[in-house]
Amino acid sequence: MELLFLGFLLSFFLLFYCTKLQFHTKKNLPPSPPSLPILGHLHLTKKPLHRTLNTISNKYGPVVLLHFGSLPVLLVSSPSAIEECFVKNDIIFAQRPRILAGSLFSYDFTTLGWAPYGQHWRDLRRIMGARVFSPTSLEMSSAVRFEEIMNLVGGLFGRCSSSSSNSSSSSSSDGGKIKVDMKSMFFRLTFDVVMRIVVGKRCFGDDEGENKRMMVFVRETLAPAMPMTLGDFLPLLRWFRVVKEEREMVHVQKKRDEFLQSIVDEYKSLWRRTTIDTDSSSESREKTLMGYLLSLQEEEPQQYTDQIVKGVVLMMFTAGTDTTAVTMEWAMSLLLDHPEAIYKARNEIDAHLTSTHDKSNGHHRLLQESDLANLPYLHNIIQETLRLHPAAPLLVPHSSSQDCTVGGYHVPHGTVLLANAWAIHRDPHHWVDPTEFRPERFDDDQASDVKCLIPFGMGRRKCPGVGLAMREMALCLGILIQCFEWEKVGDDPVDMSEGGGLTVTKNKALEATCWPRQTMLDVLSRA
Repeated sequence: MELLFLGFLLSFFLLFYCTKLQFHTKKNLPPSPPSLPILGHLHLTKKPLHRTLNTISNKYGPVVLLHFGSLPVLLVSSPSAIEECFVKNDIIFAQRPRILAGSLFSYDFTTLGWAPYGQHWRDLRRIMGARVFSPTSLEMSSAVRFEEIMNLVGGLFGRCSSSSSNSSSSSSSDGGKIKVDMKSMFFRLTFDVVMRIVVGKRCFGDDEGENKRMMVFVRETLAPAMPMTLGDFLPLLRWFRVVKEEREMVHVQKKRDEFLQSIVDEYKSLWRRTTIDTDSSSESREKTLMGYLLSLQEEEPQQYTDQIVKGVVLMMFTAGTDTTAVTMEWAMSLLLDHPEAIYKARNEIDAHLTSTHDKSNGHHRLLQESDLANLPYLHNIIQETLRLHPAAPLLVPHSSSQDCTVGGYHVPHGTVLLANAWAIHRDPHHWVDPTEFRPERFDDDQASDVKCLIPFGMGRRKCPGVGLAMREMALCLGILIQCFEWEKVGDDPVDMSEGGGLTVTKNKALEATCWPRQTMLDVLSRA
């Protein structure tokens, strides 16, 4: 009986799909590759997905309609099509698709990244803008970023000093060299920065064993992206509860929620004790994001529940840690293969610091965030890294709330939008030598069409954390270049192969060798 029922459902689904496809052919739909019954174009989704989709776009054009099972997907890969989607049709594409991961990982679509476009989303955007991402908030949190970067630099300098003293057989030129796991180093930095902004304390301490355990937990629990599953494309599988990914996501979300709830409960307890003991003002209690959220909860408990508070904190962790760390790892990988770029950036830093001080050299102090506006080449390096290796090569998916037109083609209501930023960043029609690392291309006198650079998205749902990420990356890379000499491990080029996932990491974690610059020893010893 069950097999008969299953066969009936399959037949009905096939008939519905064929009827729907026949109806759509009567409209001026975008071009589309040949598809399979029921599966549509799912057989084409080979990893890495952004490269596979770029191959499809090269064959069928910059606006392509795909069908992932029953889900229509609009693939765009040209600046004009992107602009049409996120400027002309920005409100129409301001929605998010109703996928399983969005429901499970965003507390039923209540977080900033996945909430439907509307008043709740605007409220969350206002909170994050006012308390974290506004120029005033970024200025207030600059000390946190500098202190955490100096904590990183101090750790490297301490290891170099120990290596030098323990290596009696080494010559002075070799003494103090250490090998650094750049992937772990950058992730710990970005996570601790967010932790201090959110709750005012670090996550990682001096116990390396505990740090490693915490690193595994955090990366496994908070790092996963928002994957679309077979159940999103073939609802029939969801009905029969046979999708393995759903069980795994439920398990991950349970661990996430327990971790986030523990942070909320600990902060509430600390807040109550502080209030009783010191009668602290609301202003001092609200210095952290968590304090501000809990003050909102006291005023409007029905609106700012623990679930909403956890959702805000979750977005800070998932969107503000891994992508920034991944970008810095890609940047260092590119720099190690192009040492002339390191020298040029270092000379720019030294020259600027010299010009802003009476001393005869630029090594009297460490780089500060206030210096970054005067370091265009350092920013060029970051922009070129984001161009070649955007952490999210396929922007977070959008969904159309009504019928619209893109590239002269009809796009039906409920179509998922995939914007291939990776393909746009490497389009030879818009970039000279698009696969080469050339930070100079962003100089004012030879700038490319910069509107083609969209690593943070476009439109009203563009990532609000651009300012935070750019400041953190520029300051961290700048200080590392200023304070240390860097070289590859071995003679071979750095492995630039990509790992899987929607956030594109390096397939092989970057290791590098570093040692302190002689001119920075006094500064580092005082830091």
